[in-house]
Amino acid sequence: MKEQFGAAWERLFAPMIAHRGLWSPGGAPENSLGAFQAACAAGYSIELDVQLTADGEAVVFHDAKLDRMTGVEGRLADHTADDLGKMRLNGTDETIPTLAETLTLVGHRAMVNIEIKIPLGEVGPLERRVHEVLIDHNGPVSVIGFNPYSHAWFADHYPGVLRGLNSYSYKGPDARHLAPELRAQYADLRHVAIAKPHFLALGMDMLPSVKADGFRKRGMPIVAWTAHNPAQWDAVKAGCDNVIFEGFAP
Repeated sequence: MKEQFGAAWERLFAPMIAHRGLWSPGGAPENSLGAFQAACAAGYSIELDVQLTADGEAVVFHDAKLDRMTGVEGRLADHTADDLGKMRLNGTDETIPTLAETLTLVGHRAMVNIEIKIPLGEVGPLERRVHEVLIDHNGPVSVIGFNPYSHAWFADHYPGVLRGLNSYSYKGPDARHLAPELRAQYADLRHVAIAKPHFLALGMDMLPSVKADGFRKRGMPIVAWTAHNPAQWDAVKAGCDNVIFEGFAP
């Protein structure tokens, strides 16, 4: 793997990964250029979220709806990148950045783990735009996400991109949109065969586990998410290779 992915593979294991950048309630907002700059300055890797705009651009934003972070009603997907670039994040001067703007800012300073946020049936357009942006970026990156078919798309079209499959226990309210058989499949990690990832990013509610240990022993690294304090990370770190963290300074 090191020969295939170089610096991206090495930085998968260290340093630790700042969830949505190194943001804080009183500082730079999540998924903002300020949060990514702070992560770079502190020497951390970065996790961020990307979605597709109405005009086909990849922008960095977590929620499907805009109101929590911008105070604007409606869905991100109904707006153009230009519209979104004028919206302020949490009342700050930070705006919603494009993926291209973000990678230009980061450069080679940090590993960027790009979570592709799409529903199960919409594979293709966002993945294609993300890859178009990555062509012009030489820094270490991976694509991550929960949709196994998104990973399969990259495996078929651009196998040279490092891929990490996200998963969790699928027992909470966030999993209600999935059919029971899918929840069972994902919780048991049977969808790894569809995704064909190079590593797994597993929720704290799946760690430690015999299943995760089995994948790790077969050569698939495990990244834990999201640790909100040092004690959470300490409880699982023996069975993991890295962690996505938020809300504390490791």
